[in-house]
Parts: sequence; C-alpha cells; structure tokens
Amino acid sequence: MIPLTRHIVSWLTDYARTANMDGWVIGVSGGIDSAVTSTLCAETGLPTCVVEMPIHQHPEQVSRAQMHMQALEQRFENVARARVDLSDVYDGLVAALPESEDASGGLAFANSRARLRMTTLYVLAAQRRALVAGTGNKVEDFGVGFYTKYGDGGVDVSPIADLVKTEVFALGAALGVGQAILDAPPTDGLWGDDRTDEDQLGASYPELEWAMENTDADSSKWSERQREVMAVYTHLNRVNQHKMNPIPVCIIPPHLRA
Repeated sequence: MIPLTRHIVSWLTDYARTANMDGWVIGVSGGIDSAVTSTLCAETGLPTCVVEMPIHQHPEQVSRAQMHMQALEQRFENVARARVDLSDVYDGLVAALPESEDASGGLAFANSRARLRMTTLYVLAAQRRALVAGTGNKVEDFGVGFYTKYGDGGVDVSPIADLVKTEVFALGAALGVGQAILDAPPTDGLWGDDRTDEDQLGASYPELEWAMENTDADSSKWSERQREVMAVYTHLNRVNQHKMNPIPVCIIPPHLRA
C-alpha cells in the first residue's frame, strides 16, 4: 500500500471508529472519483456497499460502473453491491412538477437526479449503520463548485477532496482501477448523454488546476488560452460560492430578542 493510500485509509478507519459507525456506502458512477473513493473505503476492511443508481444512464457509464463494482467484489470480501434504478422515480418527479419555460429547467432536472441519489444513499446508509463517502475532488469542491448542493455534495466524509483531478487519476492507477475508467473522459452523468465535464465547464481539469494555483500570479506572459481558462475559473468560483461557503445565518441582535 503506497503512503498516500495508507494515509487516507487510516483517516477513514479512524473517522468511522470515532463516529461509532460500521462501514461505508458509496455511489458508483463509472468515473474515476467514485472508483477511487470506493476502493479506498474497501481497503479499510469495513463493510462497504457500492451502489449503482441509474437514471436513464448512458450505456457506457453503466457498464463501467458495473465492471468496477464486480472487480471490487472479487478483490474484497467486505464489499457488497446494490442496484437501485431511479429512472421511474425521476420520471414521476418530472411528471408531478409544473411545466416551466425557465431556461434553467434543464439544469434543475439534472440536479434533481443527484439529489435523488443522495436520498437513496442515506437510506441505505441508515439501514447499515454506515457513513456516506463523498467522491468530490479539490477542483470540483473548492475551485469551481462543480457539484450539486444537497446532491453529490451531501455526504458524511470527503476522502479525496484535497486531491486535484490529476492526482486522483494517479491514485486510481496505483489502486488498480480498471483501464476503461482511467481512459474515460470525466463526466457528471446527470444528463443521460455523453457530455463531458470539460464540455460543461469550458476547460479541462489540468487547465483548471493551473488556474487554481495561479489566481495571484503575474498574467503578463500568459497565453490567450490561459487567459480564457482563468476567466472560466474565476467566473465559476465566484458564482458558486453559495455552495462552498457555510449556509448564511441571520444573526438576531440582542435588543430584538424578547
């Protein structure tokens, strides 16, 4: 076990022991972040439930998720898998809501998929006295806010949130994650098609990592593309602060209290 893996596994084990919980529940999407997180949780030796939650999912995402879960079951005796098809639940929610011509309606429905999955994970976790392990990385969680509030952002622990995406890929290779996942373009899987994170963000993860590290750097020698990437990063960082900051609380002055 490499030192980075040993550190994260030890951190997870200590947290579960302190919380007096029995194990882990993780949603597996077929992407690198959930593959790495689920493998790290399995390495703790604690009961680990990996969950597939398709909602009209692209077939390639489904097959990668299933292959990863099967591989984990073969490698670790403490791993069990579950499949909860939420397609009908999602369709019922869409049908129950009033129609809207709001341009953000597509994103609202995409985010609802993540929130249905969060609800499912917490039901399974409660049944198992387990903790929900988050799969967000540093760029997504603290750079551009590329996650759904109370969706994939609703978790108990975040074992890889201090690793940028390229570090997650490197850790995945060291952990033996399948080549299909290592080669797949990152995607949030919320749209039922093959659009990638880069399609949505307007920049690749290595580019965003560069921007995250260079927000205060001298821009005089930047290329045109670097300026474009920095503009993308600073815009997303600004508009998504509501996700990354604590929930605002209205503080009542003493003289207004009864």
